[in-house]
Amino acid sequence: MNILEIDGSFGEGGGQILRSTLSLACITSTPIKIKNIRNNRKMPGLQAQHLTAAKILAKTCNAKTDGLHLGSTSLTFVPGQMQDVSISEDIGTAGSISLILQAVIPAVALAGKKLHLQIRGGTDVPWSPTSNYTKYVVAEAYRRIGIDFTMKIERRGYYPKGGGLVEVIASPAKTVFPICLQQRMQKEARIICSCTELTGTIEKSINTAKNMLEQNGFSVLIETAQEKAANRGGSALVFSSDPNSINGADELLDIHNEDKFTSRSAMTFINSDLGADVNLSDMLVVPLSLCNEMSIFTVKTISKHLETNLYITSKILGCKYGIGKIDGGYEVRLQGISNARIK
Repeated sequence: MNILEIDGSFGEGGGQILRSTLSLACITSTPIKIKNIRNNRKMPGLQAQHLTAAKILAKTCNAKTDGLHLGSTSLTFVPGQMQDVSISEDIGTAGSISLILQAVIPAVALAGKKLHLQIRGGTDVPWSPTSNYTKYVVAEAYRRIGIDFTMKIERRGYYPKGGGLVEVIASPAKTVFPICLQQRMQKEARIICSCTELTGTIEKSINTAKNMLEQNGFSVLIETAQEKAANRGGSALVFSSDPNSINGADELLDIHNEDKFTSRSAMTFINSDLGADVNLSDMLVVPLSLCNEMSIFTVKTISKHLETNLYITSKILGCKYGIGKIDGGYEVRLQGISNARIK
């Protein structure tokens, strides 16, 4: 048996290369060995979030594994037969649910299977997309590519206690469609905020963000929710979509600077005027790598996460990509490779 070896220290050298590699291994039935897992982090090896993602993916394809334990810096993953999946998992910490979903949803849907997942952990935590970003921004992008999923946030989970609960249902992808996201045309924006305690200062800060957006020519719709959690926290999302763009910006509540809440994400959103925001750009790569047509998207900067996903998809699948400089950013072209499981 030939096992493809992947150096986990490449690019951003963190969890991204692990998640994308395992996801593609499941879809394509490719045996892989990942070495130097999270080699560029202060705490190398599999942590609770990464371990949970790998365990879920192993269950989806009946994989044989070696090194699937906390702190492991090497993992061998030999996929078996993919199947419809109904799983309940608990990360056990405030580890990011959204990052796990980045790996699991494409893996199951693009393999032509159904997913029903209930997962406990962190819904809105540092160094991760918020759950609302996944629910609205990622879901819209995936829908256009051919991956349909619904996400119900039953309970919020903030750092350090976690305890959030999310239910996800994803349908099998029947076709993978190319996308073309080149320039934002939409002048309507939505602000969605969730907090354990919607104080007067927070409400004022949301209105400040609304004014910022309106001064830049946007009409704004605001949605706020006060939701219980194990400890105090909050998140904000500003986003828009049109036929030529999908852009979102999110942030977590800093309880020591409530007056700045939402303003940071509003300013990031205003400046993100190309086809896709920086965070979304790397999430597009894995599903688009399995489309046999050319996809094009523009982005302000080329992140390490985007570089990593372009590298790993080309290494595992042999797909081709190119990056070109344009006014205000970069254009990415990706020619994927058709997967036999998807028409």
